[in-house]
Amino acid sequence: MAASNLYKEHLVKIDIPEGVNVIFGQTHFIKTVEDLYETLVTSSPSLKFGIAFCEASQQRLVRTDGNDAELTEMAQQAAFDVGCGHSFFVFMKDGFPINVLGRVKAVDEVCGIYCATANPLQVIVAETDLGRGVKGVIDGQAPIGIETADDKKERMKFLRKIGYKR
Repeated sequence: MAASNLYKEHLVKIDIPEGVNVIFGQTHFIKTVEDLYETLVTSSPSLKFGIAFCEASQQRLVRTDGNDAELTEMAQQAAFDVGCGHSFFVFMKDGFPINVLGRVKAVDEVCGIYCATANPLQVIVAETDLGRGVKGVIDGQAPIGIETADDKKERMKFLRKIGYKR
């Protein structure tokens, strides 16, 4: 069987509405959807979320779950648009990735996290005759300067104001 020369790349823009955060990662097993659901639903009673996982073999479906239909639909659409095997999306609100990221990383099937963000997001997708893979992510915008002493004070003040530092 001759090898194909098919290789191309494209960008997939992920729409993230105001007030929503996204965790985008790589996993390896269909059980991921249920395990991520259990991890997220037990992390906070107020957390709303939707999960989508791209199955890489068998039926090759986008598998979904969540406790919020709108967020589940957003995750499903993002996963379908990216279309990379074994990737997953969690769309969430009424909570932040910092509060669940350690637990998500600890799920046995999770291989890694590409990003956790509320920023504008693009996924760089590579495609061959075998399928699609994540080449990288563009998470937000490039810096426009370097932090000054006053900026540092403002950052520290902000973290204390929102309760992440004393």
